[in-house]
Amino acid sequence: MAGHEEFLEKIRSYDAGADEEVVKKLYNRLRLSIQNRDAATVACSQKSELETIRDGFCKKTLGLDAKHSDDEIMGVLEKVCDEMSGDGSQKHRVPYYYLVAKHTGTLDKL
Repeated sequence: MAGHEEFLEKIRSYDAGADEEVVKKLYNRLRLSIQNRDAATVACSQKSELETIRDGFCKKTLGLDAKHSDDEIMGVLEKVCDEMSGDGSQKHRVPYYYLVAKHTGTLDKL
C-alpha cells in the first residue's frame, strides 16, 4: 500500500503548494478504509457514492452542513470529479478528499 508520500505527489499535480502535514493527516484518517481496493477510490459516476461523501465526509468531517446546501456540496464534488477526469473513471480517495477540502476552504478541518 502507498504511503502518504505517493499521495502527496499526486495531490501536488493538482495543487503545487499542498501541505505535506495536511496530506499526512488525511492519509492517516483514511488509511484503514483505503486498504480495501473498492473503498480506495471514488466512483464519480455513482450518484449514491457522491451523496455518501456529501453526507459523511463533507458534512461531518468538514462541517459543511451549516452554511452549504446539498446542491452546493454536490457541485463541489462534481467539480473535483471533473478536475480529476484525467485519472480515469475512479479517483483515489486521498487526493479526491484533499481537493474537496481545498475547494471548500476547509483544509484546516483535516
